[in-house]
Amino acid sequence: MNYTPKQIVSELDKYIVGQAKAKRAVAVALRNRYRRSRLPAEVRDEITPKNIVMSGPTGVGKTEIARRLAKLVGSPFVKVEATKYTEVGYVGRDVESMVRDLVEVAVRMVKDNKKKEVEDKVMPIVENKIVDALFQNRRVTQTEVNRETLFEELHSGKCEDEIIEVSVLESPKPMMAIGGNEISLGSMFDGLAPQRHKKKKMSVRHAREVLLQEESDKIIDMDNVNEEAIALAEEQGIIFIDEIDKIIGKSQASTTADVSREGVQRDILPIVEGSTVPTKYGNVKTDFILFIAAGAFHVSKIEDMIPELQGRFPIRVELESLTKEDFKKILSTPKNAVTVQYSNMLKVDNINLVFKDDALDEIAEMAERENETSEDLGARRLHTIMETVLEDVSFNATGEHPMLDVMIDRNYVKNVFKDKQQQFDLKKYVL
Repeated sequence: MNYTPKQIVSELDKYIVGQAKAKRAVAVALRNRYRRSRLPAEVRDEITPKNIVMSGPTGVGKTEIARRLAKLVGSPFVKVEATKYTEVGYVGRDVESMVRDLVEVAVRMVKDNKKKEVEDKVMPIVENKIVDALFQNRRVTQTEVNRETLFEELHSGKCEDEIIEVSVLESPKPMMAIGGNEISLGSMFDGLAPQRHKKKKMSVRHAREVLLQEESDKIIDMDNVNEEAIALAEEQGIIFIDEIDKIIGKSQASTTADVSREGVQRDILPIVEGSTVPTKYGNVKTDFILFIAAGAFHVSKIEDMIPELQGRFPIRVELESLTKEDFKKILSTPKNAVTVQYSNMLKVDNINLVFKDDALDEIAEMAERENETSEDLGARRLHTIMETVLEDVSFNATGEHPMLDVMIDRNYVKNVFKDKQQQFDLKKYVL
């Protein structure tokens, strides 16, 4: 999609509070992809993405920025933990698996798009199968069953939760795990043996999804899907490598663990630099995949990475710890604000939750104080506080009463934390 950097930042502002530098950096990186795509092929192949490394405490928005960015433009996105990978020669996941995971996501995205394209064509077949199953159900209890009536009920949504028995393809189950990857023996011999069907009981709603997937697979050309997916992953893929500071040793080679960590860095290097990774869908070039690395960097620094890997992440962004003002905005401004989430959930049980401004001030101040005096958990601290504040309301809400207004103000919050606050204040005396 053709977004300008300012438009990208504006979209990110709807979900993420603050961190203007990080938003600008990823917005420029994304726009550069669009600029590159508009160039002639001979020029385009010479331009590679400028990878980004983010440093900052947990919970300040590093992952969320990358995830929202990918969702905004429909790019394949995977988040991987650097600590899961081991140096070649050790038991564990190899670094190439991050590229395979990205291709899997791309295949799923392309397949979903193709499924939407053929949905109108296969829906009549699916509905006939569901009506056949409903017909068998009704014959047990009714003497006269009209198929036209069943179609009307199906279209009006009256029988969505009715349990029916349908014949579905038997999917191969994972048989073993090698190096962190599950190997399905059934898929290894795919095409050599006829596909088996089995009878399965499920709701009409679930049956529609399963049958729609089956019928779509029959007419979708998987070779084209795989080719499109590989091209999508190569040109638009984003890999977010989290906890990259955890694979940086404190010294060059003081312990075996540090040697292994440096080995993981050296294994990641060719992937970020640009190489070809074999996958079951075909070879994937990583030259134009955008890599975003992130870590808290409490113990180590970005400069402690091996120089070659540092050079592959030319854009460095430092994210700031959240302030009281940031916490208050997080509670009220974003589309998916925590207060909105709790309000929507409690409405199910006839509770109309209203947060006064002074309550948000108190919660924000408490979150800032707790992050300063104990571990800095960023915005995740709010979840702990909000759960405590609303524990009594959530427990007593049954939905068996008429709609009730519950007002959360500063006094309410203070009363909830009256006993706990004393414990918090005593922390500074514990040695």
